[in-house]
Amino acid sequence: MKSTDRTSFVIFPILILIGWLVALAGSQGSVTFGGVPVFAIAVALAFLIQWLVFIPAYIFQTEKFFDLTGSITYISVIGVSLCYSRYSVAPDARSILLTVLVVVWAIRLGTFLFSRIQKAGRDDRFDEIKPSFIRFLNTWTIQGLWVTFTLAAALVAITATTRKELDAFAIVGFLVWLSGFIIEVVADSQKSRFNADPANKGKFIQTGLWSRSRHPNYFGEIVLWIGIALIAMPVLQGWAWVALISPLFVAILLTRISGIPLLQKKAEQKWGGQADYEAYKKSTPVLIPKLWKLGKS
Repeated sequence: MKSTDRTSFVIFPILILIGWLVALAGSQGSVTFGGVPVFAIAVALAFLIQWLVFIPAYIFQTEKFFDLTGSITYISVIGVSLCYSRYSVAPDARSILLTVLVVVWAIRLGTFLFSRIQKAGRDDRFDEIKPSFIRFLNTWTIQGLWVTFTLAAALVAITATTRKELDAFAIVGFLVWLSGFIIEVVADSQKSRFNADPANKGKFIQTGLWSRSRHPNYFGEIVLWIGIALIAMPVLQGWAWVALISPLFVAILLTRISGIPLLQKKAEQKWGGQADYEAYKKSTPVLIPKLWKLGKS
């Protein structure tokens, strides 16, 4: 057995333990269904969906449905939470708002990523992982944990026994979410159009939002989850405050683990040392846009 596989066997139960601890904390003050906290049911569903789809994905050695499964999981988890909670507490405006925002985001991002991998044919991040049962399983399990962490604040608000009318937190949170959503959509659209132009083959994008930030789509992603957390904040109490880790988790994962580090490594392999790319790196922030920069449009 390879050392990477041995390590992965150790990581798997740790991932489950983390998910269980989040379920335990988020279940404080949660409504129940059949005697089980709805928050805990939501967390279990997030992992179950991943493992069910992992089976055919491993058999056929494909990652094409990975991102799409993630989006479907978001929609399923938040939908089940809203439906199961109504047996104890009638859905309120805050819960419905959170559900709509998450579903809109998940549908948009899921279809975008699925369309992208259909055109590309493969995702090279999975090339070394797919042959290993445990490493590939851990990847899907991590996605279940990703859904759990990012949705935590919204799930606490939706499954809470106490409800509060829409307030300034909801208004500000919605505006923050909308800002992040627009930034992410525009950034993805600009890069897609750039890559679709044969004249840009082998080049890197440095126009539009990409002239203000090297990763504006990730900035938008972080901002929109901050908006979700703000909307949910008035309902949090006790251990449920742990749910505020949602936007922090997104930020850490995108900036330190799976997002920016991987993309920057690939970029360095392609364009590192080129004068125009080195100048772009020097003048353009990694994440937070330099709004006053006079870049190309």
